Amino acid sequence: MNFARAIPLVTAASRLPQSADAGDAAYGRGLAENWCALCHVVSAGQRPDNKRAPAFTTIAQSQDFTAERLAYLLLDPYPKMAKLALSRKAIDDIAAYIRSLK
Repeated sequence: MNFARAIPLVTAASRLPQSADAGDAAYGRGLAENWCALCHVVSAGQRPDNKRAPAFTTIAQSQDFTAERLAYLLLDPYPKMAKLALSRKAIDDIAAYIRSLK
């Protein structure tokens, strides 16, 4: 993503309501195991297939991790990830699971 495209995304994300308590972490774990585990380590004991994709525990430790940033990353990922047809609720659930790993 180039810098010019990033500014509108960051600006839009800052206007979204905060959903720190939104999402179902248990359901999000199941979604992550189905959708994300091909590339990311999403739970203990899993071996990475893609060493370039960060583990969910690493993402959880990120200072700037939010459900909103995850949503925008999934809309226009960099580096490029597979196209995922996830609803905003599913993204919130996955984000809740990632937050639970902190």
